[in-house]
Amino acid sequence: MFHTPDEVAQALTAAGYLPSREIAGAVFLAERLAKPILVEGPAGVGKTELARAFAAASGRRLIRLQCYEGLDATQAIYEWEYAKQLLYTQLLRDQVGAALQGATTLAEAADRIAAQGDVFFSRRFLLPRPILEAVTSADPALLLVDEIDKADPELEAFLLEVLSDYAVTIPELGTFRAAAPPRVVLTSNAARELSDALRRRCLHLHLDFPTQARELAIVRARAPEVGEALARQAVAAVAKLRQLDLKKAPSIAETLDWARALALLGAETLDERVVSETLALVLKHEADLEKARPRLADVLAGAGV
Repeated sequence: MFHTPDEVAQALTAAGYLPSREIAGAVFLAERLAKPILVEGPAGVGKTELARAFAAASGRRLIRLQCYEGLDATQAIYEWEYAKQLLYTQLLRDQVGAALQGATTLAEAADRIAAQGDVFFSRRFLLPRPILEAVTSADPALLLVDEIDKADPELEAFLLEVLSDYAVTIPELGTFRAAAPPRVVLTSNAARELSDALRRRCLHLHLDFPTQARELAIVRARAPEVGEALARQAVAAVAKLRQLDLKKAPSIAETLDWARALALLGAETLDERVVSETLALVLKHEADLEKARPRLADVLAGAGV
């Protein structure tokens, strides 16, 4: 249990995540109030990484539900292992035949089969998916619902029930309630507007691209092999690139990849040649590369080169 946001900041830093005071404060409240936290912001600003660090800092097992269009509630909660059920049916066919022995009508046979139906819809054949896994976890857990904005509104509506009671009902088995409610982090890239009902149940945190000072600290921590001058110039150049009207602005991870690649290539500082040759490590769309290449002089000037 964290007692202050400063303790949270220290724990997140130890887990490899460098938080701002706002981030540490939001995680502190999410932990102490046992409320879900909705983290919104553009792709690549560290939303998923924050959830991983939160889990590590609080000693919780991370359980991830990756959302996508068409994901329904059943796929997110549980599935029946139909192949295993079929295999058991084949292996037990003699026992099934014995159970039906003496039945004189189809109705009587159906009743006998129905009486044994629970055998094949028991926990033996239940395959938990992330939501049920988090609710029934014997160990403290953190459920990451990643990119909730990509899921259909129907799944979002179902999550409202889960987040209210931390319980899941399976018709064949009954209701499972969390002995220790998991912490929940939902992330969104704002691909669609989320419902007010979901927002009311969550604490809210907006993440944007970090300041140059914080991103430089991240590069120093994650890529210590990169020289000081090169790291500073790379971070400044990426910040300049993000000011362009790009299809996808460079993420923090791409800044790290670029800085490491530059160091491996033996670069000590940036110049137009090395930036031109490695720009595809930072910008992943051809349209963005075409837009950035004529502006390399400006990018380098912004990086202090």
